[in-house]
Order: sequence, then structure tokens, then C-alpha cells
Amino acid sequence: MYDRLEALDANSRKQEAEWKEKAIKELEEWYARQDEQLQKTKANNRAAEEAFVNDIDQSSPGTEWERVARLCDFNPKSSKQAKDVSRMRSVLTSLKQAPLVH
Repeated sequence: MYDRLEALDANSRKQEAEWKEKAIKELEEWYARQDEQLQKTKANNRAAEEAFVNDIDQSSPGTEWERVARLCDFNPKSSKQAKDVSRMRSVLTSLKQAPLVH
């Protein structure tokens, strides 16, 4: 009986060590994937920031509404917002088409 308990205990320790190794491997893989995703996000954000800064630098008077229109989503079906933004969309569209002259 005592031998059986020792065998079960040894098997349990062996299985626990295997689980720990597997968990460490999975955790390392997860950290590697997270780091890779973080690097991709950083690169995308830097590229977007650079494009935004270049767009601001190249803006000329009278093109403000065109820039606003590029930043807005004018497709009502693809909007994930719960609020009704159709009035705002129509105002921006009309301002883009006929800008105010000061």
C-alpha cells in the first residue's frame, strides 16, 4: 500500500513539473506575441502620426472641410455608435460642398 502511494506521489510530482514547464512555455509565447503586437501597434501609430503631421503641414486655407470630411465616417450603416449622428453628418456634408466665406 505504501509503495502504491509513493508511486502515485512520484507520478503526481512528475505531472506537476510537466504542467509547470508547459505553463512557462505558454507564458513565454504569450509575452512574445504581446511584444510583437505592441511593436506593430507602435509602428502603425508612428506612421499614422507622421502622415497626420505631414497632412497638417501641407494644408492650405480653404481645405479645412475636406480634411474634416476625410476624418469622418459618412456611411451610416458602418457606424458603431448608438447615437443618431445623421444631422451632424448632413451639416458636415453641406459645409464641405459649400464652405463659408469670411
